[in-house]
Amino acid sequence: MTGNETEWFMRNILVWFATMFATTAFAQNVIDVHSHLITPEFLSTLEQEGRLMDEGFPLPKYDVETHLKWMDEAGIGRSVLTLAAPQPSSASVVRKTNEVSARLKKEHAGRFLFCAALPLPDVEAAIEEAVYALDSLGADGIKLATNVQGQYLGAPELDTLFAVLNERKAVVILHPHRPEPVNKEVMRQTPLAMQEYLSETTRAVTNMISRNVLARYPNVKVVVPHCGAYLPLAVPRMKSLTPVMQQNKMVGAIDWEANLAALYYDLAGAHSPEVIRMMLTITTPDHLLYGSDYPYVAPQVLTSSLIRMKQYLTEEPDLAPLREMILWKNAEWLLGQSRTKPTAEATNGKMIVRIAEIEVYPQHLTEYLTFANEVDRLSMEREPGVICLYPMQSVEDSTQIRILEIYASEGAYQRHLKTDHFLKYKQGTLHMVKNLNLPTMQPLDPQTMKLIFRKQP
Repeated sequence: MTGNETEWFMRNILVWFATMFATTAFAQNVIDVHSHLITPEFLSTLEQEGRLMDEGFPLPKYDVETHLKWMDEAGIGRSVLTLAAPQPSSASVVRKTNEVSARLKKEHAGRFLFCAALPLPDVEAAIEEAVYALDSLGADGIKLATNVQGQYLGAPELDTLFAVLNERKAVVILHPHRPEPVNKEVMRQTPLAMQEYLSETTRAVTNMISRNVLARYPNVKVVVPHCGAYLPLAVPRMKSLTPVMQQNKMVGAIDWEANLAALYYDLAGAHSPEVIRMMLTITTPDHLLYGSDYPYVAPQVLTSSLIRMKQYLTEEPDLAPLREMILWKNAEWLLGQSRTKPTAEATNGKMIVRIAEIEVYPQHLTEYLTFANEVDRLSMEREPGVICLYPMQSVEDSTQIRILEIYASEGAYQRHLKTDHFLKYKQGTLHMVKNLNLPTMQPLDPQTMKLIFRKQP
């Protein structure tokens, strides 16, 4: 084709793709199920009670505008708010926090959901608050601590609360708190959040399993934080030791299938492809959720972590089909935002279409463009399965790069990721990229799409 013909061809194909993807290509779909609200009333109460350092580290500052700003920058559409640790002793502070959460959900429609705190260890007051929050405030679930003043999840006195939550098909977001009673010497060398939080989470969940709490109240769904804590190691051990414990009348029959089916897991913390694969030994892909732990981690660190997650959920062949499930579809279904239960769909044999959305740090822009142009040219020249790699730069903001990517099949895409020129680009530009989003698009008319590259002007 001549230069004019090439220009005509690219202009028309870009118009076609822009029309097809207009409503979805740049959507911020990620749902964060692990973020915390820290209100002035909460902080004031803890200060009056001398409990600001109960968890061994200071509480971070929080304001909703900063939270929204980070969400926008990171590409997060919705965040689920829960009250931070420690548990306030005042029922009125718990009520006030839940009402603030409900107000934020209303004022920023579509951006926030919330799980209400409860004034445990008073079970009757907790039931009253749960009913009020779910039925009147529009709470999307309930936040429960691993323990409150030594009252651990799984304790018999909590059964009446779980019966109420079961009636309302409640989602429970679990979060570790300081163990009670506590031996401060245990955590003098290794701070609470580094190890004991994982033990606390594992302890609370295994307590519930050993008493079949989740099997007896099957409508309650529990989100376990921090990549499942030690559960991928603890569950096989529990299963192997159960016959011995039963022989000694220390535990009864355990319905493993029903208990584990009620557990979902957020990936806040040390997520990685290896961690996800380990978690899949005790759960299924539709039970994995994205979580940030905002505002306990610096926003720039959380953004980089999310970029890394998107990258390996795109590049790892066994995890790539789970990308949208983990980042938002599982949470949408769990929290009642979607009626369609997500499933992993194989993409072998189907054309892969993406519009890569990339934001580059200004100081690295010129160098990044050199890398991008090189990998696009070499990919088109050397790889038959790469149908299109077409980079574009926003006129309004030169740091915003969009790359139209079309691969003949999943296999062609996976081969592309292993090429020397792609690996050079990936490794060379990692520090240059501020934000990365790789939405996989679904062609409205696959047959027409295949004809586009055969058509001559």
